[in-house]
Amino acid sequence: MIRDIVTIGHPVLREATRRITADELSTPAVQQLIDDLIDTMRNANGAGIAANQIGEPLRITVIEVNDNPRYPYKPRIPLTVVVNPVIEPIDDETVVINEGCLSVPNLRGDVSRNVNVRVRYLDRDGVPHDEIMRGLTAGTFQHECDHLDGTLFVDRVTDTRTLTTWEQFERFHRAAFIERITAFVERVGS
Repeated sequence: MIRDIVTIGHPVLREATRRITADELSTPAVQQLIDDLIDTMRNANGAGIAANQIGEPLRITVIEVNDNPRYPYKPRIPLTVVVNPVIEPIDDETVVINEGCLSVPNLRGDVSRNVNVRVRYLDRDGVPHDEIMRGLTAGTFQHECDHLDGTLFVDRVTDTRTLTTWEQFERFHRAAFIERITAFVERVGS
């Protein structure tokens, strides 16, 4: 079921989410929430969505990148259900990514993200994963995990002069960003 996406200013976006127990994860209610997150993300052409973005303060996010018209430069990410994630940088290498967010409609800005991160999480079946993410994929995981801690991308924008609407991004900034980020993706591979 497609759910309403809450937007910046709603208090649930600023709360740290609650971890899910193994017993909770297997309940029909939580499994339905995961399905709703997937449906809502796909309907909005998002690269990911966290449970608190649909008003549920639980530590769950879903991520998927296919042929997304909003992010044609992003490498593919198969549908990934991420429960109770712990994310940590592997090194100090960073990249500046121009990000947007379904909960901050019509706004984009430059955010510095770690290029290499380790993510430990459970999938929807409770199976543990311990993975290394790189490049824009690492950035996507950081963005979604930030949501679970009550942080929005606008909190990480260090130069507010980079804030732009989608229309102005398309008009004035997209070409340069695509050129820079495509070279980055070719260098790091994801």
